Amino acid sequence: MIRRLFISFLIVFILSACSHEENIHDSDDAENDILSTEDVKVPSGIFTSEKQNSVIDEEEIRLSIKTYLDSHEELDQASIPFQEIIYEGKELNKNELEKLAKITKLTIENDENFANYIINNTLPDDYKEESERISNYITAYNDILYELGDILTDVTDSATKGEIPKINIGSIMNKMEVVNGREQKKIEEFLDKKNIKTKAFGREDLEKE
Repeated sequence: MIRRLFISFLIVFILSACSHEENIHDSDDAENDILSTEDVKVPSGIFTSEKQNSVIDEEEIRLSIKTYLDSHEELDQASIPFQEIIYEGKELNKNELEKLAKITKLTIENDENFANYIINNTLPDDYKEESERISNYITAYNDILYELGDILTDVTDSATKGEIPKINIGSIMNKMEVVNGREQKKIEEFLDKKNIKTKAFGREDLEKE
């Protein structure tokens, strides 16, 4: 996840620095590595729970964390082909916009559902802090990607008009206090400790063990 954010940052700043150029091209190899938007299937499942003021046992919270993280990973991967098009300064067609909107909507719902679940219920003592860390990390990660997309749109628009783009990354830098390698390491150590198998953080191979 950290690597993807770094690459996104890099793309934004490269495009900003090169905004006076007429064209920016990526290599054919890079394009071949990206799944076509037509082949992207919008994930059908996200984390949901209608529980309120309930006592959650360990088995349930472990499954809830796994479901939340797996759903996030599937949605995150599904969004990559669309974000690559945006990063290239190209426009999405109608079908692509509709598909990306669905992915974004599900991502927001996944984050909100899990956040409400851990706030409005009583979790086992040794899960409360780390569940909040996971929720804060993933939500901030998604927010950063949304903001980077907005910045990139502004950069592209400014370049088209021949203007110098204005970039304000203050909000993003604040969120990076939550989304960083140190926090991710704490989360992964917790997942290992509680034997929670998930696709997130590139741990899909561990999930199969």
